[in-house]
Order: sequence, then C-alpha cells, then structure tokens
Amino acid sequence: MKIFVLALVFAAVFAAEKEEDRPKTFKRLIPADVLRDFPGMCFASTRCATVEPGKTWELTPFCGRSTCVLSEDKPPRLLELVEDCGPLPLANPKCKLDEANTNKTAPFPLCCPNFVCEPGAKLEYPEIPTVAPLPEGTTVPAQKAS
Repeated sequence: MKIFVLALVFAAVFAAEKEEDRPKTFKRLIPADVLRDFPGMCFASTRCATVEPGKTWELTPFCGRSTCVLSEDKPPRLLELVEDCGPLPLANPKCKLDEANTNKTAPFPLCCPNFVCEPGAKLEYPEIPTVAPLPEGTTVPAQKAS
C-alpha cells in the first residue's frame, strides 16, 4: 500500500513538473461571427456550425478552443473567447521544437508546441499588441463544456 501511495505522489509531482514545462496559453475576446439566420448564436467556422452562448468548441485543425459569450452590455453582444497557444517564440538557434513531446493532434492545450533549449538559453516571444478593454459592465461568464 505504501508503494502505491508513493507512486501516486511521484506521478502527481512529475505531472505538475511537466505541466510547468508546457507553454502558456493565451486568451482573447473578439466579436463573434454571427449568421443572419441565427442571430442569437455564434458561428463556429472551423465546425461550420452555430453554437449557443456558454458552449465551447475545439478549433481543429488549429490548436485552440473557443467559447460563445453573451456580453452584459445593453444591448448584449455575442463575443468569442478564443484560447490558443499564442505566438511562436522568436528564432533562437539554441532552442529547438521538441518533436517527440509535441502532439499537434492532441486536444487543446496539449497540442501546443513544446521547445527545448540548451542550458542558459531562454525563449523570447514577440510583443502582442493589446486592444482596448471591454466596455464597462461586460463580463465573461464561466465556461461550460459542449
């Protein structure tokens, strides 16, 4: 029994360490695509389908997911909360894509690229331009899986 508990603790610590190695994910809120025949729903172009507010969909073949969000503005607007791997790092000859630990077909965020750097080297990422904050009173509700 002690060996089993010890193995579980080791697995949890190892998983936490591996999770720290994973790239950060990025979130951004954009105006949702809406079809005129379905005004209260987001249009998920990667699925060619409409999605109800509060529902999430994968962005396959891209690495990411989106959630249809109804703003609390007056009148409310449909927004899309996009989560993805963000920009690729700037080229660095001391850092390489870790092909063995990158699974482009895994579900998000496990599909994000992993990089390995030589000791002392560090990845640098391009600056991401920021956009104006959401209008006052706009909130993003908790996500619901679809």
